[in-house]
Amino acid sequence: MTGIDWAEDSPLDAISAQARAYPPLPLDEVDALLQRTHTTGGNAAAATLVRHHLSIALDAALQRKDKGLDVGDLYQEGSIAVVTAVDEYAHRGGNAAGLRSYVERVVALHLDAALEREAQEREAGEAFVRDAQSYELVEVELRHRFDRAPTSIEMAAALEWSVEHVETVAEMLSEARALNDETLLPYLDDTEQGDTTGDGEPEA
Repeated sequence: MTGIDWAEDSPLDAISAQARAYPPLPLDEVDALLQRTHTTGGNAAAATLVRHHLSIALDAALQRKDKGLDVGDLYQEGSIAVVTAVDEYAHRGGNAAGLRSYVERVVALHLDAALEREAQEREAGEAFVRDAQSYELVEVELRHRFDRAPTSIEMAAALEWSVEHVETVAEMLSEARALNDETLLPYLDDTEQGDTTGDGEPEA
């Protein structure tokens, strides 16, 4: 769909100006635009309907501003939902009187689902941090006790986890360490090249 300016990372006042610039249309005009979209699939008519319903996305985003996502991100999600709702409603031949309430329902469901995903991802991240800390503490303790790297079974017994969970956390830790090492490599290389003696050996 064309004719819509997405305001990614825009300040709230710019987002508000965009949404409030298109007030609700008279029902007869909404009906004509719905008919045109339904019969011809006209992008221009659908885009006009979307623009005049963006205030729904803004209102829904503001209602959820303290729920875990930035208002701008919520507005973006809500705007996508407006596009989806208008297209679906028009193509199934919905009447003008019911469009606004339908868009409101779709936007609300879409934003609530986005917030739920964000909460689940945040909880999963926090759980991994806790598990990683426990894993590393026990790994160091067992390494000192056995004078070798502990097996997954030994780690599972000490942590009271399943072997599968131990191996999953170990793999995720390995990937996180590798990513961190790759991020630091350029800085380490610069240090080694700039901190050498005449014989090419690092200074003590």
